Amino acid sequence: MDIDPIHEGHVLIVPKQHVDSIEKLSDDEIIDIMGVARKIVVALKYIYGNDGYSTMQNGGKFCDYGHAHFHVFPRYDNYGFGWTYPEGESEYSERVAEKIRDRL
Repeated sequence: MDIDPIHEGHVLIVPKQHVDSIEKLSDDEIIDIMGVARKIVVALKYIYGNDGYSTMQNGGKFCDYGHAHFHVFPRYDNYGFGWTYPEGESEYSERVAEKIRDRL
């Protein structure tokens, strides 16, 4: 469980392998983690009746404790938690999408 939960039911999934980023986990490990996350989401909905959920992972230098971990937590309408977005018009960039596609 998270030591500073966003909501009751805020769960951490912590892989056994000591790495700081998902890029260092194998495809099979990621598939296993997502399978566990799905089971947690189903359990949270049953227990808390939440409106939705979020999953999150901070990697590299933004990995708080130097060990990869994945957050899964219930979300509720009108609670106020959410991502902040820059003000003003945002522009879709085909050039950026193309760079990512080329790398994939």
